[in-house]
Amino acid sequence: MLIFRYLTVEILKSQFAVFFTLMTIFVSEKFVRILSSASEGGIPGKLVMSFLALKLPQLASLILPLSIFLGIILAYSRIYADSEMTVLKACGVSEWYVTRVTLVSSFIMAIFAGIVTLYLAPWASEQEYQLREQAEADAGLSSLRAGRFQQTENGKAVVFIHDINQGGSELKRVFVAQLPESQEEQNLAPEANKKAQIVYAEKGTVVEDISGEQKLILSNGKRYEIQNKSQELTYTEFEGYDVQIQEQAIEHKRRKLKAVPSYELAVMDNNEARSEFQWRIAIPLSIPILTLLAVPLSVVNPRQGKFAKLVPALGLYLGYFIFLNAAKFALADGKIPQSLGLWWIHLSALFIGSLLILKDRPIGSFIFAKFKKTAS
Repeated sequence: MLIFRYLTVEILKSQFAVFFTLMTIFVSEKFVRILSSASEGGIPGKLVMSFLALKLPQLASLILPLSIFLGIILAYSRIYADSEMTVLKACGVSEWYVTRVTLVSSFIMAIFAGIVTLYLAPWASEQEYQLREQAEADAGLSSLRAGRFQQTENGKAVVFIHDINQGGSELKRVFVAQLPESQEEQNLAPEANKKAQIVYAEKGTVVEDISGEQKLILSNGKRYEIQNKSQELTYTEFEGYDVQIQEQAIEHKRRKLKAVPSYELAVMDNNEARSEFQWRIAIPLSIPILTLLAVPLSVVNPRQGKFAKLVPALGLYLGYFIFLNAAKFALADGKIPQSLGLWWIHLSALFIGSLLILKDRPIGSFIFAKFKKTAS
């Protein structure tokens, strides 16, 4: 029990260290992207942290297998490099015992990864879509920042707001430029307004009706109209003026499969759904398989150092997931039968891992000896 606890603690420490390091890197990269989108007016600034939080389950599902794989290799390579494993073997601890101890923690991590990939990640993707659609539905001028020229949601006006009060409900010193309709729009509606309008108002507010239309209500301002053909300039002062900035509510968009709940994917009978469902299963399923690969790959000579097998191990990991990713797209395109799916890649990796585990055991030596005899 003491050896079991020692090995488990060493593995978990390395795995958590790798996981949090990788998460910090990828979360920082996502944060920069989301912040950039917010600075450009793509999403409201108050939703930056919400979008970032909803990205965490998706990132965790991708990072978990790699962190577990690297954690095992780094932990055991250190034990081998410090000659601790030599002492353990002298006490009767075999490599098969080490493998069994590692598989126990790996199965626990696989269950956790399954919860993340099958439930949390799709739920987070759905919440992200809803949040993005809500942000688009609430866009209009409410997402515009003071001191910047920006186009309205319907693309028919350019607005400059000098100042916005703290509540965001009242705009001050508003400049609006409305260009005439394009030639195509004029042909479709000859009676349409063919004037370029420039409006300046001391105050403005944004209102939205039940249909989703948003209007900018301006007060105490001036309007300049220029006819397209005659170039005649008309000047008007007003107390109230309406500018339509969004014509209707955002429609409910078709969800990507990554946001569909797993139980719905399981009953869908099409290549794309099967591909996505098998990919979600592939993440937790890969963890025990990667364990069988990582344990023998972590065996190093004390003179080699603990990082001696890191490069070939990463190469094997990348090969495994590159094949999985390629097979996922091939399955979605119908190039691989649904019955074959991604299972053949898992079985191939499991076969390689089993060979690496068994090569130093009696049965493995017997199999390799028979193979060499047959080959010769």
